[in-house]
Amino acid sequence: MKKLLKRYRFFLGMLGVLALITLLHRSIGVKAIGIATFSFREMAMIVPPVFLLLGLLDVWVPKELMIKYMGEDSGIRGTVLAFLMGSAAAGPLYAAFPAVLILIKKGAGFKNILVFIGAWSTTKIPTLLFEMSALGKTFALTRLLINIPGIIIMAHLLNYFVASKEKENIYKNVKKLEKA
Repeated sequence: MKKLLKRYRFFLGMLGVLALITLLHRSIGVKAIGIATFSFREMAMIVPPVFLLLGLLDVWVPKELMIKYMGEDSGIRGTVLAFLMGSAAAGPLYAAFPAVLILIKKGAGFKNILVFIGAWSTTKIPTLLFEMSALGKTFALTRLLINIPGIIIMAHLLNYFVASKEKENIYKNVKKLEKA
């Protein structure tokens, strides 16, 4: 029980703050509860399908295959694959992080993981289609053509400037999560 309380202390603390706000300013508290409920419902609809797909990726794709196509030595092929996977994704950015966990676990290279996150956050196909219909093709395609090299340049720069020891720590922490 003590371990459970320690693990969820931030959530429980925020729940207490919300209760206090509701007691002091009922209208603000009710509005905050409504926003939190909406966000929780939205997450509950997005997270299970993402976890299902990630479970399938984890089981169906052998580690050797992931290393071959997205590992440190995968070159342009890994970058393109990471970009396409991120762009084909649907859902908010927080759904990308469990996917990143699986990619790391399977041996994807750090640079390709950065490309994946960048593509997920800025070049998703559903977002592009919406922008084309709402803002016009010129705007949407211009933004896309600016973002593509930006993502790749930033991934290369971060890969270069982040120390090898830090990258190793990230991969070690993922292994610790697997055991937990």
